[in-house]
Amino acid sequence: MKTTVKLFMAIVALSCAVACGEKSSLPDYLNPEVYVEARIDDAMSRMTLDEKIAIIHAQSKFSSAGVPRLGIPELWTTDGPHGIRPEVLWDEWVQAGWTNDKCVAFPALTALAATWNTDMAALYGKSIGEEARYREKDVLLGPGVNIYRSPLNGRNFEYMGEDPYLASRMVVPYVQGVQRNGVAACVKHYALNNSETFRHTTEPVVDDRTLYEIYLPAFKAAVVEGGAWSIMGAYNLFRGEHACHNDLLLNKILKGEWGFDGAVISDWGGTHDTREAITNGLDLEFGTWTDGLTMGKTNSYDLYHLADAYKKLIESGEYTTKELDDKVRRVLRLMYRTSMNRDKPMGSLVSDEHIAAAYTIGAEGIVLLKNDNNILPINLETTKTIAVIGENAIKMMTIGGGSSSLKVKKEVSPLEGLRKRVGDSAEILYARGYVGDTTSVYKRVDSGQRLADDRSEKELIAEAVDVAKRADVVLYFGGLNKAKRQDCEGTDRESLGLPYSQDKLIAALAEVTDRVVFVNISGNAVAMPWIDSVPAIVQGWYLGSEAGNSLAAVLVGDVNPSGKLPFTFPVQLADTGAHSMGQFSKDGEEYYGEGLLVGYRWNDAKDVAPLFAFGHGLSYTTFEYGEAKINRTTMKQGGEVTITVPVTNTGSRSGKEVVQLYIADREASVMRPEKELKGFVKVELEAGQTKNVEFTVDSSALSYFDDKSHSWVAEAGEFEALIGAAADDIRTSVLFNLK
Repeated sequence: MKTTVKLFMAIVALSCAVACGEKSSLPDYLNPEVYVEARIDDAMSRMTLDEKIAIIHAQSKFSSAGVPRLGIPELWTTDGPHGIRPEVLWDEWVQAGWTNDKCVAFPALTALAATWNTDMAALYGKSIGEEARYREKDVLLGPGVNIYRSPLNGRNFEYMGEDPYLASRMVVPYVQGVQRNGVAACVKHYALNNSETFRHTTEPVVDDRTLYEIYLPAFKAAVVEGGAWSIMGAYNLFRGEHACHNDLLLNKILKGEWGFDGAVISDWGGTHDTREAITNGLDLEFGTWTDGLTMGKTNSYDLYHLADAYKKLIESGEYTTKELDDKVRRVLRLMYRTSMNRDKPMGSLVSDEHIAAAYTIGAEGIVLLKNDNNILPINLETTKTIAVIGENAIKMMTIGGGSSSLKVKKEVSPLEGLRKRVGDSAEILYARGYVGDTTSVYKRVDSGQRLADDRSEKELIAEAVDVAKRADVVLYFGGLNKAKRQDCEGTDRESLGLPYSQDKLIAALAEVTDRVVFVNISGNAVAMPWIDSVPAIVQGWYLGSEAGNSLAAVLVGDVNPSGKLPFTFPVQLADTGAHSMGQFSKDGEEYYGEGLLVGYRWNDAKDVAPLFAFGHGLSYTTFEYGEAKINRTTMKQGGEVTITVPVTNTGSRSGKEVVQLYIADREASVMRPEKELKGFVKVELEAGQTKNVEFTVDSSALSYFDDKSHSWVAEAGEFEALIGAAADDIRTSVLFNLK
């Protein structure tokens, strides 16, 4: 009765306050958050045990039940994080065959991270959130923020690179953009899901300091700053428990230290033990494969760990409803924010705005890695013939790769984009060059392509060489694809090298022309043994629906490239910590022996030169950095300093530069990386223009995690702020002291 009266008073007070424009003046007990909690209290007081059990596990492949008797709707999830997955059958992974579930494919998250632009992340989240909302989805299963530890991880293309700071800054606006649509972001895969082949059985062995400094910051930022409404547990184990029901990760850190008030959702098939699922922080169970469950079996969802098995343990008296009520409260809170949110917008699907967003994000994420002799951009006034070579110039990349596979209304291939942009300005010749993955149907989504080709490798190379000889410039589109053992969920790559004998093909092209441009379509680094004979290299990513248009715009100079690498390209696998001192993709315990030295941190510590460094990316113009200035040379604990550096566009055209701030602790009492990214600003400059770029540094940028005191510590002493264009291209620095 008290709950009902409180709820009634809250409704009346809220209505009056909103009508009078005085919502902000409401007392705490009548604010919207308390109002929602009161509604949750009321709903829970009316729910039966069966109804509570029903809403904490799946009722179909991608939905969980509501409470029809109380007017509480179902909760519908959908795979992302690059677009809204086509509808599947109720109990099956295969597509349902709808005709109205096509979407816009946005660039893969590696490409988003490569923009180094939080405005692009906000645009991405807003756009994909609108598509999810229009399709009446309540939870978007993304974004992914697992750290790029090895270039062999098959799922790296879904993540935001090797650096925890960069991933943290990019994930926050993505999450906020999605959730403004009344759709929950479900940040994944929490935590330490850094390989695929043995993802259900691998158990990373990681010390606390490395866990907190490298593998948790992006998740924390998504929760604490982004306000994420849901989190997806990972498949792997950690310290003896699966991550989907892990007391340390979920109860102590996520819900305890970070104050997460949302729902923890299992990865599909990630729940393994009923008692651990009850006590160790899991709230909503999906996709379980155990206890005789078979696809399509009647009432099979009652066999989930958080279904009949849980109910029987409560009825037997082994458990009270304490844990159950917390789970129900969290799921109801998720529902009030999404499926029961009356204020959410309508959303939109495959709109002109979303297509434009995919194009803009893609173009800004493309990275110019090498450009000897200014081969790029292609001058269409002097170039008469362009050779386009490679399967990746024509292959659709929006299908395949696992759960991120999409059904798009349209995907513009690189060849199509170039032909559209070049028009009659130059003749474009095409040669296949190699035959890789010829799959055209993925879980009943038909790409419409038929890529089978029975010509021999010798014949394909001969044709490509002949076409190259006749061209003024050769654009070779190669790299990886989304087939198994490449950029694909569930499997890891077997080597750093290019598949399908591409090295042989590239070498043959370089023998007949010195104007080869290699466009690497991938979400991962690749080896380049022929690099000295290829003058221009572009990292082209998986760019989604507008891939061809984004690439064409950069290649011909309509867009000045401004992307920077979000991970290091090593020369060889041994040049990475995971493959030198650690283990990778192992069944059972997998030692992260490199500790903190992930990516550029390893290169610095071991003095190993990368093929292309973290943060590297060229432009069609040039930028000059002036001398860094600091407003004070001594910083007090709890204070901050401001560092300013002038940056000038010294070239002949406008462009964007990512100015990167790294911090080095010069007097640390513990091992610390030589430098760590702690700030970045993307600045746009007209030719000849100078702007002052400003960074504010506080003690959080100077801190390390002390596992003994279980706290972040900023030690007094000397620090150096290093500012540059890449991890291996520091242009200016300044010293300061922390008192």
